[in-house]
Amino acid sequence: MIDIAGWEPGPQERTETIHPAPALALAGLLDVDPPGPELPPLWQWLYFLDRPRTGDLGADGHPRDGHFLPPIPDRRRMFAGGRLTLRQPIRLGDTLTRRSETADTTLKHGRSGELLFVTVRHTYLRDGAEIAVEEQDLVYRSGDPATPTSAPSYEPPQVEAPWTLPATTDPVLLFRFSALTYNAHRIHYDPVYTTEVEGHPALVVHGPLLAILCLELPRRAGHKVSELAFRARKPVYVGQPFVAAGSPDGHLSIEAPAAVTAMTATFA
Repeated sequence: MIDIAGWEPGPQERTETIHPAPALALAGLLDVDPPGPELPPLWQWLYFLDRPRTGDLGADGHPRDGHFLPPIPDRRRMFAGGRLTLRQPIRLGDTLTRRSETADTTLKHGRSGELLFVTVRHTYLRDGAEIAVEEQDLVYRSGDPATPTSAPSYEPPQVEAPWTLPATTDPVLLFRFSALTYNAHRIHYDPVYTTEVEGHPALVVHGPLLAILCLELPRRAGHKVSELAFRARKPVYVGQPFVAAGSPDGHLSIEAPAAVTAMTATFA
């Protein structure tokens, strides 16, 4: 049974300069031209990274303990979604302060047992002025992994939308994105752990990578995004063909094989 009584992490602040090198690296991963002078929405995930010592990692590759990590046994973490409001763009070369705090904790009951939803809010300040607010929704469960799922479909999805971006990942791309975001979660690079411990049929594509691909659609169409909300619904697995789909009316999604909508998003 999940019990977080007394767990009330206080706010934290960190100051960092938005150097161009991480953005250049992500542009290379996506096979696009480097951005500038403004950082595309969600690309702030390349900055303000936690870099724990190797000895502080758990069996899953995540830190065993952390300021915003709930103290529950056999903790397993899932990326659920988030929201972003940009009052002013984040620019390459900016020196920003990010103020982080727990915005909400909710205990729910799912098919696999108790689930703890934790929302962490990040407020970005430039010269003391608030320029962006981001909320990340993370889901934690305790105990044994879910029952292994069946083999995924690799049939390319048929999608009709004003904007489409077909994509397929491979282990190299997942490894590079893990390195860029300093994410050591083994479900993205260790197939034995992923299948035998976590119960997935194959390596899992990063939720943040899917969200960034969604946002490539309005970005490539020349639309400036000031508000964004997205929700991860189903995992996408390595080698599965999928399509980032959307339209100028503000709706985006990741469409995967077998008529699976893996992520939904809205923007303005």
